[in-house]
Amino acid sequence: MDRSSRNRLNEKLLHQFAGDTLFDAIARVVCRSGCLPRKELYEAWEVARRVRRRFRGRRIVDLACGHGLLAQILLLLDDSSPEALAVDLRLPKSAATLEASLREAWPRLAGRVSFIEDDLRKVQLYPEDLIVSAHACGGLTDLILERAVEVGARVAVLPCCHDLKKGDLGGLEGWLDGPLAMDAARASRLRFQGYRVHTQLIPTDITPKNRLLLAERLSSPAATAP
Repeated sequence: MDRSSRNRLNEKLLHQFAGDTLFDAIARVVCRSGCLPRKELYEAWEVARRVRRRFRGRRIVDLACGHGLLAQILLLLDDSSPEALAVDLRLPKSAATLEASLREAWPRLAGRVSFIEDDLRKVQLYPEDLIVSAHACGGLTDLILERAVEVGARVAVLPCCHDLKKGDLGGLEGWLDGPLAMDAARASRLRFQGYRVHTQLIPTDITPKNRLLLAERLSSPAATAP
């Protein structure tokens, strides 16, 4: 199966996910909902797995959330998070369909996932949050990092659509290609702002924009909590 396909998953593909793993169960729900591109399922799963290996608990805030699948997988992977907030300027109409399907499969999600259409600059954030975003386009990734730094929250982003004309390349473009220079500058900036930085990759057969940046505030007592 081409994991990078933008074609929507549907019931005809249920046989591809016949296993008894959590991923297979989520994939079957996504297939039945018939509204999510295959690529987004794999991206959300691979990001969520890596985030949960590093960061546990906390309220999940998924900014530029799209269908909000990342937030909901994070809840399924770690039930100690009390709730998830999924925010986008314009939510897909099918986000509600997917959310209802996931809630039916996992009733413990009921009442714990909220969707909001709003400017990301206006969302109330807290130091105890875990802020995440998968493929927030261009400068949205920088805005999300800035919002996390404002309150000292943990953050994990998978950048994409790098705007090389407006973005900060940190003077590294002479050594590195533009997008990599920009992501390296983001990591360096977080370190300067008092964060411990972790860098990982998700599989390239899902997306070539596969650099995952995770960070936690060193000076925050909550940052070292389990």
